[in-house]
Amino acid sequence: MKHFLFVICTATMITGYAFAGNMEHPMYLPSAGDFYSKSGMGLMYKRSDHTEALKKKHMDGNDEFPIWRFTEDLGYGITDRLAVHGRFGWTQDDSINRKGMHRGRVGLTYRILADDSPILWDVYGEAYLSALMPMEGKYSNGNFTYDNYSNGRWGMYGGTKLGKTWGNFTLSAYGEYLQTFGNHNNKVRIDQNSPIAVGVPITMGMVGIPSEISVDLASTHEINSGINAFVQLSKKWSVGGGFEFIEHRDNSIKSIHTKLNESIVGPEWQQKVVDSLLAQTADMNDGWNEYVLKVVGAYQMTDMIQFAAFAEYTFDKSHAQSQNGTDIKAEAGVRVNVVF
Repeated sequence: MKHFLFVICTATMITGYAFAGNMEHPMYLPSAGDFYSKSGMGLMYKRSDHTEALKKKHMDGNDEFPIWRFTEDLGYGITDRLAVHGRFGWTQDDSINRKGMHRGRVGLTYRILADDSPILWDVYGEAYLSALMPMEGKYSNGNFTYDNYSNGRWGMYGGTKLGKTWGNFTLSAYGEYLQTFGNHNNKVRIDQNSPIAVGVPITMGMVGIPSEISVDLASTHEINSGINAFVQLSKKWSVGGGFEFIEHRDNSIKSIHTKLNESIVGPEWQQKVVDSLLAQTADMNDGWNEYVLKVVGAYQMTDMIQFAAFAEYTFDKSHAQSQNGTDIKAEAGVRVNVVF
């Protein structure tokens, strides 16, 4: 009996120590004065699905590989319960000439219920930083092609996380709401020789559409959620897994922000062309939903340095004009985590 109690107490101390410093733990929060960095690199393979937009571009069912993904998460413990943090990501997909920042968030997390409570409970607010880079793309022959991964909008996240630990096992869940703000932070290149409609010999250039325009995009909102499971196998080794639902709402264009050029068709016909274009893009029907399965294994190299390997597989459901839906989407990579 004494031996059994000794083993239980020892395991509890080891688990508590490892949880406190394990940056892959789903409820990790830095202690007061601690700064952490999680630097990741992933390699992704995609096979595009068969939406109307991709069929028009003859890109449905295409393979995209290699896609390089780089991430950097940073944070600092202001107190044991309050931390400031940022999360950034860059995607490089040379197979379709698309690259750019796919994630940008900076905010605060406050721990309402701490380690002395039956559960851990965090609330957080973050600024959505997609507007750091304008949305860029090209319009040609009725088709739009994205050049980067930004929608060009600012926004705000509000969210909460809950976690419960039993011995060396932790189960957690999160939910968050994103509100973006419409603006004209975008650059759309226009093919001047593109006809305004099928079978009509009048081109975009003839009606005074400039070679590059910006448009006024409407605000959007999204609701994301997920669950995570985590096991501390020993003082140095841990594994985790989870499921996430990520919503991407349709874009909607309210107006052409750029002033149009004079045209040979006159202002009345020019306005009719613009109204027709806006009617087609009032709801771009380009949203998609992601259902992400993920696993991670981590090794604590020192008290300050941790190495992690991760893998993700994404199922998605895309709208008719989406260029982001996939038949296959898989990523694997590594992270180096440091705290000091």
